[in-house]
Amino acid sequence: MHIVIATTQVPFVQGGAEVHARNLQQALMAAGHAAEIVAVPFKWYPPERILDTMLACRLLDLTEANGRRIDRVIGLKFPAYLIPHPDKVLWILHQHRQAYEQWDGPLSDMVHYGNGREVRDAIRLADTRLIPEARAVYTNSENVSRRLKGYCGLASTPLYHPPSNPDGFYCEEAEPYFFFPSRINASKRQLLAVKALALAGGDAKLVFCGESEDDTYYEKLQNEIKDSRLQKRVRFHGRVSEKEKLQLYAHCLGVIYPPFDEDYGYVTLEAMLSSKPVITCTDSGGPLEFIRDGESGCVVEPTPEALAGAMALLRWNYASAAALGRAGRQEYLRKKITWENVVERLLA
Repeated sequence: MHIVIATTQVPFVQGGAEVHARNLQQALMAAGHAAEIVAVPFKWYPPERILDTMLACRLLDLTEANGRRIDRVIGLKFPAYLIPHPDKVLWILHQHRQAYEQWDGPLSDMVHYGNGREVRDAIRLADTRLIPEARAVYTNSENVSRRLKGYCGLASTPLYHPPSNPDGFYCEEAEPYFFFPSRINASKRQLLAVKALALAGGDAKLVFCGESEDDTYYEKLQNEIKDSRLQKRVRFHGRVSEKEKLQLYAHCLGVIYPPFDEDYGYVTLEAMLSSKPVITCTDSGGPLEFIRDGESGCVVEPTPEALAGAMALLRWNYASAAALGRAGRQEYLRKKITWENVVERLLA
């Protein structure tokens, strides 16, 4: 089959969604298909630009290319999943969250525009009417399926997939640091982890890797580190190589991952594959589909005090941390998360 993976991308921004699309492409090609990624540039401000991109997607013709029929379109991200095609399957990573659960929250800017409500309503109407065009609708997590059902009344099926290089993760003897790999922005809540470290006491360190997407938030993070006198206990690695990332996972005591209402979260799966316990929060969304408090990690309230308590618990009980990590890996293996299963479902 000739297959197009339809997605959107903010130019110069690389994250989990971009990794997701590339990995799907590789899995389709490994199964003997021709697969191409079509990424529509996306700009969310001012809000009327979103409507322009929605219209552009509806006007795109992906039925054929260079005289050759495109057999199937797999839509991943808004509004690229609105592109029409007679044989389209959706695997929704998330809808435009500022039009849904983030509408009036601290992570939204659409609500502050005079036309924000009208644009929000147009997005919701388009999703409700046009998503059912697809022959099948999958999401990448139960969390995303719940949102789709709750806001649009549309049923979907969660379909889990592995992170990149799942066979490369390994576990070594733990060292006294917690690892927090993620893009640095407010939704990931690195600031919460820094405040928790200050309360946890002891000598444990906090290691971040990932690029900053928000200079204001990064500056706020640095000021908190300075004010709490944590300069010797917090390290930033920025973007790291695959080898370095695997090493940081392998030697950490545990993984901190407390994002707000995450769609899926590769970090959770990578930690489980590395046999490392995950500390996450009760409102973190996707990670809660994999981590059970006291069984494969720690699930705590999203406060510095609660997070600090979980960090101290693991810091002073290496045996318990190791046992939680091993249980997490077993849970991952039990779920049989493979690209072969993904390809089979998307091409059925």
